Amino acid sequence: MNWDQIEGKWKQLRGNVKEQWGKLTEDDIDRIDGNRDQLVGKLQEAYGIEREEADRQVSEWFDRL
Repeated sequence: MNWDQIEGKWKQLRGNVKEQWGKLTEDDIDRIDGNRDQLVGKLQEAYGIEREEADRQVSEWFDRL
């Protein structure tokens, strides 16, 4: 799976995202709309982590899909 496929399947993956990162609100997930950079940014905000850590988490999540 590539990131374009994630964007296309975002509605189906919403529950998976919410399960992985419970601090993200439904509005956050709506705004992200499958955009990787926005997901990384929202994780930084919600969890108070550095961009590199947020990017690592997203990469690990993506690899498990």
